Amino acid sequence: MPSTSLPASPTREAARRRLRSLVGWELLNVPLQAWLWFRVVGVPLTAVNLAGFGAFAALLVVGAAYWALKLRQLRRREPRLPGRRHFATARAALPILLAAVVTACAVAVVRAPGAQSYPGLAFGIFAALEYVNYFHVQLMHDNWADLRRLATVGFRRSHLARDLRITR
Repeated sequence: MPSTSLPASPTREAARRRLRSLVGWELLNVPLQAWLWFRVVGVPLTAVNLAGFGAFAALLVVGAAYWALKLRQLRRREPRLPGRRHFATARAALPILLAAVVTACAVAVVRAPGAQSYPGLAFGIFAALEYVNYFHVQLMHDNWADLRRLATVGFRRSHLARDLRITR
C-alpha cells in the first residue's frame, strides 16, 4: 500500500540525520574515551581520575539524551522538548556536582601532583565545559555552517538553553 504521507523535506531529513549522528557519537564517546585514556594512554585508574572521567561521561550521556529527545520532538512535530523538566533540574543540579568533582580533583592535584591526579582534573574541567556547551553557550563548532556563524556573529545560546527558555 503506498504511503499517504508527504516525504520529509531535505532540510528536515538532514536535521534528523544530524541529530542521529550526534546521539550516536555522544554515546560512542563514553566507552571510546575510556578505552583511549585508560587503556591506550595508560592513565592510572585512581579515584580522582575516575571521578573526573565519570563527570565527563555523565555530561556526554546528558548530551545524547538531549539530542535523542530533540530528534523525537522533530519527528513528532511536538511544540516543546520532551523531558524538558528533567533538563531544567539537571541544569540546576549539575553545577553543584561539577563544582564538587573539580574541587576534589584540584585538591588531589595539590596533594599528589602527577598522572595520579592531573587527568582527573582535566576530565572534570572538560565536563564543566560540556555543561556550558549544553546548558548555556554553544562552544562546539564542528561543521562549516557553525564556524561561519561563529566567525560572523560570535557565540550563541546553546540549543538546549533555547529549548529550556521556551518552557518558562
